[in-house]
Amino acid sequence: MYISETQIRVRYSETDQMSYVYYGNYGQYYEVARVEAMRQLGLPYKMVEEKGFIMPVLSLYVKYIKPAFYDDLLTIKTSIKELPDTRIKYNYEIFNEQNLLINFGETIHVFVKRETKRPSPAPEWLLEKLLPFF
Repeated sequence: MYISETQIRVRYSETDQMSYVYYGNYGQYYEVARVEAMRQLGLPYKMVEEKGFIMPVLSLYVKYIKPAFYDDLLTIKTSIKELPDTRIKYNYEIFNEQNLLINFGETIHVFVKRETKRPSPAPEWLLEKLLPFF
């Protein structure tokens, strides 16, 4: 299993009138964590695109447990629990500064060849990077 950690500080503009992080921002937090997880793996998303692949979101699941607030430092643990095939699933756990789990979710992405816009098996160079973690 591959695991990555990313930290995000909640900005004022990400909160609502109740001072909670607006629920729609969690998807953006997942995206930041996912891109950083790929970068830490040695595959910046820009490189993935340069190699001719895009990875559109097929599904998004979010579970809210506790709120996050302005200026909280959040730690997002991103994991890939199984080797991808034509799809890759990312799991996310968001912890506050007290190390309490406040949110979790997942996104599923499909590998698509940029040129043809058709689904494709996971590229070998990505599988080679992930294999040591399994």
